Amino acid sequence: MRRILVIEDQQSIRMMLSVFLSETGYNVEVAENGEEGIQLFNSHPDLDLVITDIRMPKVDGNEVARHIRDSHRANTPLVAITGFAEEAYMELFDYILEKPFKLETLSNVLAQFKPMDQDIEN
Repeated sequence: MRRILVIEDQQSIRMMLSVFLSETGYNVEVAENGEEGIQLFNSHPDLDLVITDIRMPKVDGNEVARHIRDSHRANTPLVAITGFAEEAYMELFDYILEKPFKLETLSNVLAQFKPMDQDIEN
């Protein structure tokens, strides 16, 4: 996995995720709301995974997920991060990570989505 899109309205969480993922070796795109996240998803065809908050202004994480699932890249792995797991439309997401969470837990989740071609390269 090379490129991850993080969509999160809280600056501190967005920054923490961006730094952590970058230091872990990922290229990270960040959006501060769902509307911006959809624009970045549409303009970056090389995204390997999307991490999105659920409760956000303008466009929420469920709407982001629905947009992705209705796109020609519907199989893009989607991880929801939320303090309100009951609000996430489970059928749209590959994984729901409830806030607060440990970065180690996030690493374990990301390991589930490692593309097959990385196994061949290593």
